[in-house]
Amino acid sequence: MTQAVYLKFVMVLGVVCMKKFFLIILSSFIFLALTGCGVYEEVNHNANDVREKTKQRIIGILMPKRDSLRWTKDGDNLRYEFEKRGYKVDMQNSENDTQRQQDQLKYMIENGADIIIVAAVDSEALAEVLAEAKTKNIPVIAYDRLIMNTDAVSYYVSFDNKAVGRLLGEYIENTFGLNNGAGNFNVEFFAGSVDDNNARIVNDSLLEVLQPYIDNGQLNIPSGQIDFDQTTIYRWRNEESNKRMGNILENVYGGQTPPDAVICASDSISSGVISALEAYGFRAPDYWPIVTGQDGDVVAARNIITGKQSMTIFKDTRVLSAKCAEMVDDLFNGNIPDINDNMTYDNGEIIVPSYLCQPVVVTKDNFKEVFLDTGYYAPEDVGL
Repeated sequence: MTQAVYLKFVMVLGVVCMKKFFLIILSSFIFLALTGCGVYEEVNHNANDVREKTKQRIIGILMPKRDSLRWTKDGDNLRYEFEKRGYKVDMQNSENDTQRQQDQLKYMIENGADIIIVAAVDSEALAEVLAEAKTKNIPVIAYDRLIMNTDAVSYYVSFDNKAVGRLLGEYIENTFGLNNGAGNFNVEFFAGSVDDNNARIVNDSLLEVLQPYIDNGQLNIPSGQIDFDQTTIYRWRNEESNKRMGNILENVYGGQTPPDAVICASDSISSGVISALEAYGFRAPDYWPIVTGQDGDVVAARNIITGKQSMTIFKDTRVLSAKCAEMVDDLFNGNIPDINDNMTYDNGEIIVPSYLCQPVVVTKDNFKEVFLDTGYYAPEDVGL
């Protein structure tokens, strides 16, 4: 082979090798680029999954007012239960203002609440706003007070209100010995608020126990006021019950004697009744009626110790708030929340699936066991 031919052969071979080299390099770049896109997409997809899974869920909570220890405790317990689970809490109080609660609810619906919990000021005033929650698939849990006339309520968590009324009635029945034939006792009724569906349930259940004794004369109602519309105390206000009790003492009893029992549907109502009795010169425990209540407020606890209030129906808000938080956990995890009543709570549109916690009667006899031993109150809270 001549030198010229040899050189030409080498140059051709070099060009061929260079082409193959560049093809290999180009293929590598293309492979890496395509592989890199896949890796990026996979990483990005996984990152989105992580962000979605770790997104802090927002729980909107609407409480009716701050100036009641009952609702303050509810709010504190709900916040504790949700925050310990890692949720973000947006809690609003409407100070018993219906329009304000409607506005707060609308704000939560429009600003990212994942689930909304509502203790309604007015059980019949939220249907229109809640329709917006339904269109956005936001679950709504009615808390303690059933929300009426809407299909946008997902669940209801409360205490067994029928049991509350029954326990009030049975306390009067047993204390007076009505089931043993004792009789001729004067009683007056103070029902809950007209805009709270629970109040009617409690009142109806109470009268189921006591109506037979009214009918046969073992219980007398000197005021003649027994129907719910006659005995209701608007928004459970103690100033309203104080005024009504004062009128009854003055105009029915002549300010001379108290009734044998004043059957109050809540501790706030009984507080006003007690003030009216004291204003007319009556002093516990010697010349004093049986006074009932409901909620286990700290003022009621003190009044039970001093004998001004005979009992209260205690509804442990720690139990209620924990059950509400369990419902929320179930909803976020794609599970059906635990319910124990799917028949009772018809809100005019639907029967709302419900979980009902059990109330407890508290008197002087079990006061320490229920209130102090469980840590619900410290001794200094109730004046001990």
